[in-house]
Amino acid sequence: MEKQDLELIERLMDRDPELKLYVEKHREYERQLETFNRRPYLTTAETIERKRLQKLKLAGRDRIELILAQHRQKENLQ
Repeated sequence: MEKQDLELIERLMDRDPELKLYVEKHREYERQLETFNRRPYLTTAETIERKRLQKLKLAGRDRIELILAQHRQKENLQ
């Protein structure tokens, strides 16, 4: 994410519980993926779980982007 997006997220997390939830989930998925990425080899089950986490992380990021766009639109209208 861009620096500007990260700053906006930090400002809005206290005011938007949905954004906070998705950001926290995104960070948790990132931590879990790092665990898998440090391993030289993955079992089939671990590979499937890694793919599942990647998809969840991407879906969460899409939702975060949508929430940020909504906040930007509100700010521009005011």
